[in-house]
Amino acid sequence: MAAKTDHKRKHSKHKIDRRLGVNLWGRAKSPVNSREYGPGQHGQRRSKPTDFGVQLMAKQKLKGYYGNIGEKQFKKYYQDAVRRNGDTGQNLIGILECRLDALVYRMKFAPTVFASRQLVSHGHVLVNGHRCTIPSRMMRLGDVIELKEKSRTIPAVMEGMASAERDIPEYLTVDEASFKGSMNRVPELGDVPYPVQMEPNLVVEFYSR
Repeated sequence: MAAKTDHKRKHSKHKIDRRLGVNLWGRAKSPVNSREYGPGQHGQRRSKPTDFGVQLMAKQKLKGYYGNIGEKQFKKYYQDAVRRNGDTGQNLIGILECRLDALVYRMKFAPTVFASRQLVSHGHVLVNGHRCTIPSRMMRLGDVIELKEKSRTIPAVMEGMASAERDIPEYLTVDEASFKGSMNRVPELGDVPYPVQMEPNLVVEFYSR
C-alpha cells in the first residue's frame, strides 16, 4: 500500500511539472529536467502567452507548489491577503507559508509537500503537544510543530531529513534531534527558497481583473 501511495504521489508531482513546464520543487527526478516542453503531441509548439495566460500560469505555479491547493481555498487566501495591511502579493506568500503542511515540508520532516500533507492527515504531527490532522491549519509564530516519536522512522520522514536538495529556511527554528520546530517570523517572497521564480504580483493581477 505504501509503495502504491508513493507512486501516486510521484505521478501527481510529475504531472504538475509537465503541465507547467517547470521543475516546481527542484527535484532531481523531475521529467522537466530532460524535456522542456509540455505533454502531448502539441507540447513542443510554443507561442507567446497573453497577459491573462502569464497571470494564470503564475497562479497555477503557486497553487501547484503548495500541493495543488483547490481554487476555492486559494481564492480565500488571496482575499485574506487583500484585507491585510501591506503588499498583497507578499501577504499571500506569508499566508501560504503558514499552512501546517507547508511548514512540515519546510522543516524537512517530509520529502514533498504531498508527503507532508499525508503525514498530517494521518495523525503523525503534533501542534503544541496536540495531534492535528488538518494540513491547511494556519500556524502562528511560536506554535511548536513536532513529529510523534513513533512516526520519526517512517521512510518518508527519513527521506525528507536526508534530503540534500534543500535547506531549512532562516525564518524557522528546528531541532532536528527532537523533530520539533517553529516559525520565528512570517517570511516575505525573498525569504522563501523556491526553486523556480514565483510571481505573486501576477496572481494579484489575475484576481484583480
